[in-house]
Amino acid sequence: MRAMLFDLNRFLIGLSYAIDCVESELLGVTTNHGKRVAYISLRLAQAAGLDDAERFDIAACAILHDNGLAQENLSRPDLQQNRLRQVEDMPDHCDIGEANVSCFPFRSPARDIIKFHHEHWNGAGFFGMRGDAIPLMAQIIGLADFVDLKFRFENPDPGNRERIQAFVQEKRGSAFSPDLAALFEEVSQSTGFWLDLRNHNIQQALSRRTPHHAVEMPWSQVLEVCRAFSRIIDSKSRFTLRHSSGLEEKNGVMATHYGMSADDTLMLRTAAALHDVGKLSIPNAILDKPGKLTDLERARVQEHTYYTRQCLEPIPGFEVITEWAANHHEKLTGDGYPLRLPATALDFNARLMTVLDIYQALTEDRPYREGLTHTVTMEIIDRLTKSGELEPQIVEDVRRVMA
Repeated sequence: MRAMLFDLNRFLIGLSYAIDCVESELLGVTTNHGKRVAYISLRLAQAAGLDDAERFDIAACAILHDNGLAQENLSRPDLQQNRLRQVEDMPDHCDIGEANVSCFPFRSPARDIIKFHHEHWNGAGFFGMRGDAIPLMAQIIGLADFVDLKFRFENPDPGNRERIQAFVQEKRGSAFSPDLAALFEEVSQSTGFWLDLRNHNIQQALSRRTPHHAVEMPWSQVLEVCRAFSRIIDSKSRFTLRHSSGLEEKNGVMATHYGMSADDTLMLRTAAALHDVGKLSIPNAILDKPGKLTDLERARVQEHTYYTRQCLEPIPGFEVITEWAANHHEKLTGDGYPLRLPATALDFNARLMTVLDIYQALTEDRPYREGLTHTVTMEIIDRLTKSGELEPQIVEDVRRVMA
């Protein structure tokens, strides 16, 4: 089994956009929230004397700190949108987020960073942790998250800088440790600190500050890491709770049917696990709409594969995975979306992914209908095949194998 050099920095940056979209929808935060929390955390970690391994881990945890929000949203159907914006009411996302990153290859032994990132120095957090019992990395991320949610660091107004600095000092000894408040006062004195937090600077500034971490990893382990994000993706809507995992399983079944190698099978399953990561950018009001979508809403949904490509394309070693994942709504007739690729640009695995994605979607419950049977699903797929959109032999193979 081959291994790949998995660039964790590029992987995290690529997927941070999708997580930011969830935070923006559920919490009302502006774009790049996760990146800003990571940058501030890195500056504080460096000032606190944390080593390279710990600083990589704090950047990773900061980017991922709210990864459990979508799953908690699904588990709390009683919440109204205005309550979803009150993160203080949502403790379960800390446990969910910690569980989701359990397979992530962190460099240091530090754990429970995401779980405890809402704890306050005086014990007023979700879990009643206080003082130095709260892991230092969790304290740092907590300060950065708390203050960005309240003040929006990307706001260039000098008055906002003064308000932020005054607030952190005001909360010294209550929300934040005195030492951490002093470190924030130190790092926030430079003009460059505030300029780095602007939206057009933050990604470059974060990349520059984050210690590099690339790991030789077998594709089986890469898939396990990606499955954590698959759970986040599927949790976007109660109607897609099994979509990515179901598509991944079906790709595995068909890969076995075709006699693909172990590595090719794992890569195909990885593409399936991440194929809808761009859907995190689509509002739930559209995804969960029980009636017919308007033309504008349909166009918005069709953007998701573009953003899947945007998330995955920067990751070295994911070149073919990006193509298989991002092209699942392209058609052999050349009029699919988002790129209207010709048939010659769609290899066998991309064509397989398309057929199986349609099959998976049709057999699932949706807001406007119950899941369809295998027979009815294949009748619909047959019509698409007759119009030239799908690969006929793959359709026949799926008909037999999935029956």
